[in-house]
Amino acid sequence: MIVVIVIVMALLIHGCEVSQTNSSLKNYNADVDALITASDNNGAAMFSDLESGDLTSHTSGLQTKLNILANNARKQLAQAQSYSPPSAMSGAQSALVQVMQMREQGISQIAKHIPAAAQKKTSRDGVYDISVGTSLLFSSDVFYKTFVTPEIAKALNAAGIPIGGTTGAQINSGQIVTDLGWLQPTFIQEKIGARLSTAAANANNAAPGLHGEILNHVSVGTTQLSPTGTNTIPASPAPTFTVNVTDGGNFDEYQVGCTVSVKGLSDTGTTAIPVIRKHQTTNCSVTLPSPPTPGTYPVTVRVAKVPGETYLSDNAATYTVTFN
Repeated sequence: MIVVIVIVMALLIHGCEVSQTNSSLKNYNADVDALITASDNNGAAMFSDLESGDLTSHTSGLQTKLNILANNARKQLAQAQSYSPPSAMSGAQSALVQVMQMREQGISQIAKHIPAAAQKKTSRDGVYDISVGTSLLFSSDVFYKTFVTPEIAKALNAAGIPIGGTTGAQINSGQIVTDLGWLQPTFIQEKIGARLSTAAANANNAAPGLHGEILNHVSVGTTQLSPTGTNTIPASPAPTFTVNVTDGGNFDEYQVGCTVSVKGLSDTGTTAIPVIRKHQTTNCSVTLPSPPTPGTYPVTVRVAKVPGETYLSDNAATYTVTFN
């Protein structure tokens, strides 16, 4: 009788231990699920802020938003480090901490280099450094799916815990980078509105094929300038020339420069079209830096050559303009 009681007690104790272990495995998986969901949502907010159009107009405000998200990532890393998983999940835990470290580093890297990306002189390096941050985030996705989720599944399977379906344990399969375009500097430049110089913006866009811009016509106010006659426009305030341009190639072009020069004076105005899609027609507004001295002058309007462009005869026009 005593032997039977001992056996029954041993079975009960073993059953309790198994139940406790299974509960620990399920709880750890649930903790990881909640953490990854929160981290993915943090990343989604970051990408949304990057696309908000605040880069050049509100750089400090955008950086403040990103710093908050980077701080969220640091808290999420600390949360991952605080977990005490069952021994069967030790491999998953070690990999999870590395995933969260990459996410914290990635978002912090992006926030740090936003000011550089907003300045034309440093935007090329700034955008590249942001791409390093997005690459860290993508690496965290790869690491999570390569090491964390298989280790969790392995531990659950070994314990006989069903996975998936309506009643089984759910393993989070989400990811923080949902558009791989964010790994490419030119994609990042366009999304965040960085003011890359023409050469830098088009560095990856000199592919074989037709490239080129066409200067259609130029206006000042309601007056469209004639290339064959004398055009009279006010000298003050400093006039703004509206340059109508068509992309005549088969590629999108970025930061296409526009220049207006008054021969005989030191008045030269410049600006750029942030992006012009293939076959698209758009306007470029160029304001002279100061009111020109009254008189009649040749005024040359030029659209910058883009990489791969060979035909330049329709990129510029010269008008006779009387400023009065």
